[in-house]
Amino acid sequence: MPGTMIEFGNTENRSNGYLAVPNSGAGPGVVVLQEWWGLVDHIKDVADRFASEGFVALAPDLYHGESTTSPDAAGKLMMALDISQVERDLGGAIDALLARAEVSTTQVGTVGFCMGGQLSLYAACENESVGACVMFYGIHPRVKPNLKALTAPVLGFFAERDEFVPPAAVRQLESELRAVGKSADFTVFEGVDHAFFNDSRAEVYHEQHADTCWSKMLGFYNECLR
Repeated sequence: MPGTMIEFGNTENRSNGYLAVPNSGAGPGVVVLQEWWGLVDHIKDVADRFASEGFVALAPDLYHGESTTSPDAAGKLMMALDISQVERDLGGAIDALLARAEVSTTQVGTVGFCMGGQLSLYAACENESVGACVMFYGIHPRVKPNLKALTAPVLGFFAERDEFVPPAAVRQLESELRAVGKSADFTVFEGVDHAFFNDSRAEVYHEQHADTCWSKMLGFYNECLR
């Protein structure tokens, strides 16, 4: 069953998001964080896929109604983000999930793609209610996660031919996480580009690697959250 748009937060900070609930009616909570395009159909589909696997998924609209298909416009939207507002939106999404009767866990998972990948790590560093963090080729030059505050294990997926997050940057982040005693499991997939998980972009999508990531991510969440 497809999800629905909901409002969450308090009177001072109202946000919207796409909520998908499993047919069973209950499951662990996962926050799904958008690429730089916005809360587009692909991200909603990812939330629906989580629901089909028994999770309650919420994808907050971090652009508050805006989205685009233009890379130039997407870059401008990403760089215009008010990071303090994003922090409130992420915290509100986590609180909204945990307050729902359908969510069966005391912590949630986060997952994000591109811009959302960096925000997934950021959310996990800012909120101990995140029990498992997944990041796909995360990038945002103005988002600096406080790695020392991280309590959740991190699972990361990256691309060998990624010009935004090259393998050297992946190794650097993994080294920084381990240097402060954090659990990090990173994979760099050979021969693929940034956004290889996005099945709406035929020019970069890699079905086999995307399926591998999906299976490993589900196992990670089932181990850490259930």
